[in-house]
Amino acid sequence: MSASVAAVDPADAVAARAREEFVFLLQLAYSGELGAARAYAGHAAVLTDAAQKRGVRKILFDEIRHRRFLRRALAELGSAPVERRERKLNLVGRSIAAFCYVGGWFFPMYGAGKLEAQNIREYEHAARLAHVAGLGKYVEELLVLAEVEWDHEKFFRDHAASHIFWRVTPHWPVPPPRAVIRESFSAFVTSGSREVEPVRAPWLIR
Repeated sequence: MSASVAAVDPADAVAARAREEFVFLLQLAYSGELGAARAYAGHAAVLTDAAQKRGVRKILFDEIRHRRFLRRALAELGSAPVERRERKLNLVGRSIAAFCYVGGWFFPMYGAGKLEAQNIREYEHAARLAHVAGLGKYVEELLVLAEVEWDHEKFFRDHAASHIFWRVTPHWPVPPPRAVIRESFSAFVTSGSREVEPVRAPWLIR
């Protein structure tokens, strides 16, 4: 190796890679939240049960707040949402919202619960990437987002499970208790590990 070429610190390389993955995951989450918000707006509009309607509307507002945080974080990191993905997820969300008008309330509840279970893991993953990338300022908010998504998953799963169709549909794994979100992250930090699995974009939002 030429003496004029500085050696790359492996720790710096790991942090740089984690930062790149972190930004990518925030972009995915930002557009994913748009699709969810569009779908929940349609879902809330057609629900006739007052408690269900209030619950879905609260979740809708949560998703909008998540979008604000993610957009700010992306801007601070010198990045931005991917417009192509925004258009795609906007269409997906609106299509799901339209289905809510004809598909009854069970399938929207069921699909949302499964999606929110994935979102819990997504924000836990983001918190670990932020830690490895040296972006600790984002960790607390990401853990809070994971906890809010845990609440969302429980809401949708509890309602879906009250329907007779629940007996004949496959069930996603029930997430661990809410407290495990922070316990798992603390264990990761304590371990000193800097290995975080690569971000794999679901086919729907690539």
